[in-house]
Amino acid sequence: MKFDYTYYSGKLILIVDDEPRMIKFVQFNLELDGFRVISAKDGLDALEKIRTQLPDLVVLDVMMPRMDGFETLQRIREFSDVPVIMLTVKDEEEDKHRAFSAGADDYLTKPFSPRELSDRVKAVLRRQSGISAADEVVEVDDRLQIDFSRREVLVDGKRVSLRPTEWRLLYHLVKNANWVMPSEMLLQKVWGYEYREDVQLLRLYIAYLRSKIEKDSGNPQYIMTERGVGYRFVMPKKEENTNSG
Repeated sequence: MKFDYTYYSGKLILIVDDEPRMIKFVQFNLELDGFRVISAKDGLDALEKIRTQLPDLVVLDVMMPRMDGFETLQRIREFSDVPVIMLTVKDEEEDKHRAFSAGADDYLTKPFSPRELSDRVKAVLRRQSGISAADEVVEVDDRLQIDFSRREVLVDGKRVSLRPTEWRLLYHLVKNANWVMPSEMLLQKVWGYEYREDVQLLRLYIAYLRSKIEKDSGNPQYIMTERGVGYRFVMPKKEENTNSG
């Protein structure tokens, strides 16, 4: 599988471990895959660097002095939603449950291969760029409502079934409502970097989506084509009450 260098290039990874050899090992291999890497020697140092340097992901060791990984993770979650992968020498269900309950995004047991860690990092970053279950219901107008938490679309009060790719496409359009989304950007977000030039594929799925949510797919009111650039989802502006008391 071809490595998506452009997608990951520039992503900042924070490694938190009290063992310099482990930091060097992880840093070397992640940098080979195009990541930028910084490190912290303990939990307190990690908290400071998360606040000041805003990493895209944290690789956090559990067994550390002063403040272990679990406590560090709890402190992180008080002010940040940055993705965290926990590292530990144990492989026990209780530790995994504790890590996920505290807000970890993934869990990796030492020893691990460089490829395994890199794949986990990429997978977590991919998920972070996807659809968040915390998004609220969007009432586009009286005819169209989108519930991101349930992945449900209602058209004229009836549930419309969308395929996963159609759903991801709709999500990115609505998330950037009233802004023009370049075709290349949509292709990368929905299908991946390797598809960034497949404009015909995007046209096909735009047509699929229009056929399901538009009243007249030949004369769309929601998904507009910006010729030579991309597409724009039209979100009607709410009318303000101008009546004075």
